[in-house]
Order: sequence, then structure tokens, then C-alpha cells
Amino acid sequence: MFPMTAFLPDAFLTSTAVVALAEIGDKTQLLAIVLATRYRRPLPIIAGILVATIVNHFFSALIGSTAAGLLDSVWFRYAVAAGFVAMGLWTLVPDSVDDDIDAKGGRHGVFLTTLIAFFLVEMGDKTQVATIALGARYHDAVTVAAGTTLGMMLANVPAVFLGNEVIRRVPLALVRTVAAILFVCLGLWLGAKTAGLV
Repeated sequence: MFPMTAFLPDAFLTSTAVVALAEIGDKTQLLAIVLATRYRRPLPIIAGILVATIVNHFFSALIGSTAAGLLDSVWFRYAVAAGFVAMGLWTLVPDSVDDDIDAKGGRHGVFLTTLIAFFLVEMGDKTQVATIALGARYHDAVTVAAGTTLGMMLANVPAVFLGNEVIRRVPLALVRTVAAILFVCLGLWLGAKTAGLV
């Protein structure tokens, strides 16, 4: 059975917000824009992003949830809190995307190209790391994966439809700074909660 409790609205909403913020200016969002401008077929691109995210984030949340169950201790909770602070600092580093999509499957259809490219680019990405941390925090792989997937789609669907306009109009440096502050605050709050201060 998958590690899961009753549906936790807090876990779902937090997961959605954390990943939506972390995805702004991230290399997977830049990949979505590159795919959209190259292929100009938004629906198969969105479908590919959705399927790749569901698979990647479910297993990431499951790993986090399982690890938390095995390592549920005060020090592990401090490590999760420190992970959120580190995520905040990582968010300040701008991402770039490898424009060589053909190497990631460009000979296939748009859907399969997007699915393969997104799945590979998401490996080790900050949104995947955030999903693992959220799974560890909430011990609920299904709810966390649902929330992080929604967060990815909230950030990437507009990027697919608006393409380069998103980059031109959204002040990514400001958004990254706000996201970083939120991550650091969340990490500090989790640390204070573990210490019994809140």
C-alpha cells in the first residue's frame, strides 16, 4: 500500500504553491517554452508535461514519504527543514535549458518528445527535490504528487501558450527572490515547529 493518510488539504495546497513558485524560471519551464516555440502544438506538449510530471513526482513523493517513515526522528525533520532553506537559496540561481531537444527524442512525435525531455530534465531538478521533501514532510505520496503536479501545470501551461512572451513580461529575478524567501521561511517554520517553538 502507498504511504498515504486521509486527504490533507494543507499538504495539497502547500505542495501546489511550493512547486508552482519553484518552477518559475526553472529549466523545465524554459523547456516548455522552447518546445512551444519549436512545435507550436500546445495540447500534445501539455499532455506530455502532465504525464511526465505525474510519473516523476509520484515516485519522488513516494521516496520522500517512505524515507520519512523509515527515518522519522527529530534530526530527520531538521534535515527536511534545512532542505527547504537550501531549496530557497537554490531558487536564486537562474536556470538555463539545453536547446538540443533532438537529442532527447525529437525524432518522435511532439507528445513523446515532450514526455521524454521533461522526464529527463526533471531528474534532480529543484521541483523534484521539493517533491521528495514534501513527501517526507506530509507522509502522503498521492496528495503531495497531486499538489506538485498541479503546481507544475499552473506554471507551465501559461508558458506553453504564451511562449516567449512569458519570459519578456515576467520579472523572473523578482519571482525567484520571492520564491526563495518563501522557501526559507517554510524551512525556518518547520525547524521552529520541530524545536517546539511554534
